[in-house]
Amino acid sequence: VAQAITAAGLTVQQDRQRGLDHGAWVPLRLMYPDADVPVIPLSLPRQATPAEAHHLGLALAPLAEQGFLVIGSGSLTHNLRDFQNAFHDGGEGTGYVRTFADWFASRLAAGDVEALLDYRRRAPEATRAHPSEEHLLPLFVALGAGGPAAHAERFHSGIDDYVIAMDAYAFRPSTGEIQ
Repeated sequence: VAQAITAAGLTVQQDRQRGLDHGAWVPLRLMYPDADVPVIPLSLPRQATPAEAHHLGLALAPLAEQGFLVIGSGSLTHNLRDFQNAFHDGGEGTGYVRTFADWFASRLAAGDVEALLDYRRRAPEATRAHPSEEHLLPLFVALGAGGPAAHAERFHSGIDDYVIAMDAYAFRPSTGEIQ
């Protein structure tokens, strides 16, 4: 993994002592409850951009072709203030959550990577959906790992706790194999 990242011109810093954070172990616990698969967690730089996260994913694409499963875990929306307000106000959600998720779905379906990487300016209520980007950046890594012509398949669409869009995607290369 480190060699693939370095070959793409990116810097790698390895930490063999760091364990899995909740972004890794939560989905893995559901997918592999017996913990019987090897896991190589990657952390993104704190100030990474969507384009940088996508570039990292493209660096991982050859590994995905070799059978590595690249998982990007976050939330399609992640505004904890709205989350707290929804509970305080008796569970009332806000419309921007579905609007934002549907915009992402349409851009992913169209293969419009340029618009996706510029989502902060183009998507409706983007900064409200993600006051900070760290929970959405893994999507760009997974998209890149599907290869330059990845096809997105939304296999789950839902909103948890009134305001957290939990849409899930598989990114397939043009050959149709799951990545």
